[in-house]
Amino acid sequence: MKILWQMEVQTDPAWFSLMQAAADCALWREGIREHCAVNVRLCDDAAIQAVNREQRSLDRATDVLSFPIIRYPQGKTAGSCGRLLRTAYDDEAEACMLGDIIISVDHVLQQAAEYGHSPTREAAYLLTHGLCHLMGYDHIEEADQRRMRAMEERILSDIGCSRDGGQTVSDEALLALARAARERSYSPYSGFAVGAALLCADGRVYQGCNIENASFGLTNCAERTAVFKAVSEGEMDFVAIAIASEKTAPWPCGACRQVLNEFAPNLRVLVTWDGQVDEAPLQTLLPHGFGPKELTDGQE
Repeated sequence: MKILWQMEVQTDPAWFSLMQAAADCALWREGIREHCAVNVRLCDDAAIQAVNREQRSLDRATDVLSFPIIRYPQGKTAGSCGRLLRTAYDDEAEACMLGDIIISVDHVLQQAAEYGHSPTREAAYLLTHGLCHLMGYDHIEEADQRRMRAMEERILSDIGCSRDGGQTVSDEALLALARAARERSYSPYSGFAVGAALLCADGRVYQGCNIENASFGLTNCAERTAVFKAVSEGEMDFVAIAIASEKTAPWPCGACRQVLNEFAPNLRVLVTWDGQVDEAPLQTLLPHGFGPKELTDGQE
């Protein structure tokens, strides 16, 4: 999913990777095949209170507001309304526009402290809640509330942020995140789009895509994009990576194998293409690999 950010207050950069993963999982879980986009505004309590007062006649701050563009038929959600979604296609975004979400950063920080989890997790939850509304879910009636909460929990579980504290991300979800990342590939020269989703030991997922360059040697692979994003945010303990392409198995190149070996010589590597999936341990892909341990042993 394409997220069009409007940031009015300073936020932790770590929020955005998890929020992007939540948005991608929301589309996957809902079964939406169309390319979609959403406007997300991050503001303070005063700004969201003004919107709440103007749009809903409620003169108070809240945590999240959502304004869907599409009105779904009674009992229907976005996954079963592909034709209706396409009526909201936005030429500038090059995607079907679902609507707008406004999140109060003040409330993110307050509620994270109140519930005893990280602001990053709270930001991802509020985005997920808003996206469910944009996809046609609601919580006015008890039955509708149960349905919406179940969808929220599935999405949060997919990104390692379930309410029960579980940190397990399924292979299915990891592969779906890799496929979503592939959609953001910049590959005008080879035409070979690749996406990757890197799973950390704490359940966080970092996505990456291949980014090509007119000077071919400066091209960066999807796997390394994901690794560099994770390391730049302080993550260095990885357990699995999923890599997605279209027509052939996207096993990592030699350079990527070496970079992955630097941090996780026991990494599980999953690849998917044309509906197929395969798996191999990194040690099989890079036998007798040379990494930090070998360097330290050699110095001793």
